[in-house]
Amino acid sequence: MFLSTLKCTKSILNCCLALLVIPIHSSTLRPVKKETLLAYFCLAGICLIWGTTFLVMRIGVMHFPPFLFAALRQITAGLLLCSFFLLIRKERFPSLNTLRIQAFRGFLMITCGNGLVSWAEVFVPSGLAAIICSTMPVMVILINLSVNRAEVPTWLIGIGVVTGLAGIILVFSEFLSDFANPNYRLGIILIFVATFTWAIGSILTKRTIQHSNPFLNVGLQMFFGGIFCLPLSATFDDLSNIVWTSDVYFALSYLILVGSIAAFSMYAYTLSKLPITIASLYSYVNPLVAVVLGWLVLDEKLNLKIGIAFLVTVAGIYLVNYGYYQQKKKRLAI
Repeated sequence: MFLSTLKCTKSILNCCLALLVIPIHSSTLRPVKKETLLAYFCLAGICLIWGTTFLVMRIGVMHFPPFLFAALRQITAGLLLCSFFLLIRKERFPSLNTLRIQAFRGFLMITCGNGLVSWAEVFVPSGLAAIICSTMPVMVILINLSVNRAEVPTWLIGIGVVTGLAGIILVFSEFLSDFANPNYRLGIILIFVATFTWAIGSILTKRTIQHSNPFLNVGLQMFFGGIFCLPLSATFDDLSNIVWTSDVYFALSYLILVGSIAAFSMYAYTLSKLPITIASLYSYVNPLVAVVLGWLVLDEKLNLKIGIAFLVTVAGIYLVNYGYYQQKKKRLAI
């Protein structure tokens, strides 16, 4: 079923590529570099992959202790990624200072950003988790406005962010009645906390250590973030009845290889090449991917209202991209 799910998302990926990749060939702007173009392809890949991980994560944590699930996922992925670059690519072993920095970022983005969402999805549907996580770009902008005056978005970027967020909210407006259920409340709060810590971690990751390998950094973040999930598992998980089912094996395998190693690596590369306001646009598309996949595979609701919401979100993505390039054009003209 999940192989057919991935095949169904090909058209979504093509749409993401068309929206996110804006060629720059004018007299005032230089042609797009290969690294920048690759970053946009990585961003489109993130839009696709992380749109599926909310569903797969929920499948896993419904059958397995959530913090332990997150720990196994991230520790395994981190070890595989670090081993590849340290043993095969012969990268230099990071300094103690680098390890401390990546451990802190791993705590923010993996332990909090991923671990808390894993726990919350035991009680909160994956679609609802996706809509809350889609507020991440807004949090990034608010944080940047308060601490980094050098990267203040233009009014057009701001309008695009608001438009995209309005589209995402409209997608899930028919499902917001779930907020009335008290069983969701703690999970919802934790997802908001996770989204905020992810935004902080993304901003810090943007300030990459000079001459460091972003992919190795991702591996370190996943490893340390997974390690930090273990005390949470010992404290909050019910470890008395662990059952290894085929769903758990599938979910772990998919999330380790695709959701963690592939997607986190692409995200790190995207952050190293694109502004944070552009790199964070994936969180607008992820819930849409989840909705379309639910309709194609699980026969979930997809109506005219949701279709209009998709177009509104697409318009927001375009406005943010167009606003950024206008801003870049003005800087180059100075």
